[in-house]
Amino acid sequence: MSQIDATFRETAAESRLESEPLSHMSVELGHLYMEDFAAGEDRLHSLLSRVVPWVDVASRTDAAKPRVSTCFLIDDYFRRYSTPAEVVPMLLGVASECGLRIDYLARESACAVSDGVPLAELVEARLTPVPPVGTNGSRPPVTEVGWLSNGQRSPADSEAMRRSAWEPPVEIGARNHSVFVDVELWGERKDGERKWSCAFLAAVWQLLRLGLIRDHGRSVVRPALWLADFPATWDELPAVTQLNPDAKPFAAYRTFSVLPSRFLQVENAVRIILSQVSINPRLLDHIFGRAEAEGMRIPRELIDRAGYVFFNE
Repeated sequence: MSQIDATFRETAAESRLESEPLSHMSVELGHLYMEDFAAGEDRLHSLLSRVVPWVDVASRTDAAKPRVSTCFLIDDYFRRYSTPAEVVPMLLGVASECGLRIDYLARESACAVSDGVPLAELVEARLTPVPPVGTNGSRPPVTEVGWLSNGQRSPADSEAMRRSAWEPPVEIGARNHSVFVDVELWGERKDGERKWSCAFLAAVWQLLRLGLIRDHGRSVVRPALWLADFPATWDELPAVTQLNPDAKPFAAYRTFSVLPSRFLQVENAVRIILSQVSINPRLLDHIFGRAEAEGMRIPRELIDRAGYVFFNE
């Protein structure tokens, strides 16, 4: 197939954007690693009890009849512990003791690939890094090095630099002072395949919750209602499992995450990534129009649709 034919077919597919049901707010009750589960119920109770006071605050919206769904992300990508049959009932039991309802359970590995769809690659293809003013393009593309920054690095060491003054890194759009951050998106595994970073998968997670990922116009994740016993392997669970039959839609106009403070740096990196992702303008307009029709005020800027609370453990 010629490049022109491929481009035409992709454009034609993009013209048929699949619409998704949307809540007004998606509240993330946790994003824990397998070592948190390995520490047992007391550890989970300690973390989830700190989430409780913030759920009501996080659930407030402009809507007259708010649709609010809750979600929980389990890391089965960087390390796998035990089985869903053991871990999920323990999590749900502790959440219930704390007075929390988890509507949707998601697997972090599904933020990389879900049902054969490479979600991380779809988002990577949408990255449009902003070139700092005055640069000459000498820095390799993000797709080659796997690093994305919010500005301009210090010049690399060279004979010319040793003869001149050092230059500091500069944040794009800095106010008074720069806060320069360089974010690793992926690294190479021994088998040559990419190992996506926690920050990049968390950015994919935010985009899924905002209903902003499409594959040639099609939705990429459809939550699957689960009413049976939980399986013996993580791969047997859907990318997003619906635990509450009466839950409001998984994706939402806005997201709010209540997380331990150890995630502060990761979520700062997430915001840098999201600020440099180019979403289909028609999809953005579609969701903005739906929100407006419901009297729901949402910002045009993508990163302003994601709210956070970080608590000390």
